[in-house]
Amino acid sequence: MSAALGVALPFWLDRPDDEAIEVARAAEQAGVETVWVGEMATFDAFALATAIGLRTARTRLKIGPLAIGVRTPVAIALGLSSVATLTGRPVDVALGASSPAIVEGWHGQTWEAPAARMRETVPALRSILAGDRTELDGPHVRTHGFRLRRPRPEASISLAAFGPAMTRVAARHADEVVLNLVTTEHLRRVRAQLDLEAQAIGRPSPRLAVWLPIALNPGARAQAQLSAQLAVYLRSPGYGEMFAQLGFGSLVERARAGARRSELATAIPSELVAHVCAVGSRAEILDRIAAYRDAGADHVAVVPSTAEDAGGVHALRAVSTDAAG
Repeated sequence: MSAALGVALPFWLDRPDDEAIEVARAAEQAGVETVWVGEMATFDAFALATAIGLRTARTRLKIGPLAIGVRTPVAIALGLSSVATLTGRPVDVALGASSPAIVEGWHGQTWEAPAARMRETVPALRSILAGDRTELDGPHVRTHGFRLRRPRPEASISLAAFGPAMTRVAARHADEVVLNLVTTEHLRRVRAQLDLEAQAIGRPSPRLAVWLPIALNPGARAQAQLSAQLAVYLRSPGYGEMFAQLGFGSLVERARAGARRSELATAIPSELVAHVCAVGSRAEILDRIAAYRDAGADHVAVVPSTAEDAGGVHALRAVSTDAAG
């Protein structure tokens, strides 16, 4: 199995929640090494990762991105160590700022200065995973007297970084940066910024990963599934601006004016889907994965459409062998 190809579990709004486990099992059967276990409105990420670890034999689990405004470094370290202990599997973690809608709306926490909070969170988490006792009084992160009983110093820390401020933090502190639903041009710019920022402080540039939705020979239902997911991101900070630069500003304006997601999904053209997804034949998907690698991605985590391919089984089999090379 190759670390160059991974699978990010999809959270398609039109599919059963527990299909995530089937996707993870299909990924292992296809020879994919790493499964990213994110978190939305279905499962707690640590619980889902544990379930996957107990139902697979070799999968390396990468949990997140987790919202740092919702979980403290202590909570993240406890969750990671719990999954690693219960599954006997190597576990890594990814962190992100999430969004005001989730941090403030869902959880009632403050979504402020996310880059500054991340700048404190990553060193604190590293220290806890190394087995140190906490003693920190930062403007955003405070913890005293905690020591992890089962340290996990080998765990890597990835950062979801979209804007320049978070990218600067990632270049200085992360092992890896992860991007989701971006164009190859955006990825190329992030790669260049990471390299410059890391060089300025004399550290190796972090690895760069990208999540890429894929649909093998999609029909109408698979196309609709991808469009519905893209509609969620139209109003999000950063994503909206990127889509507007691609020429879809009117869709972004409609989203930010309060248009329903279902209305936006039907208005999303195939051209927008093609900018941030890989759809079509096996050869077309492999070419698209190669394009992201050429733009600077060290790791491509595919997000399989399952509307017409339960568990993503056929898509994962189609791309795993050649795409892992």
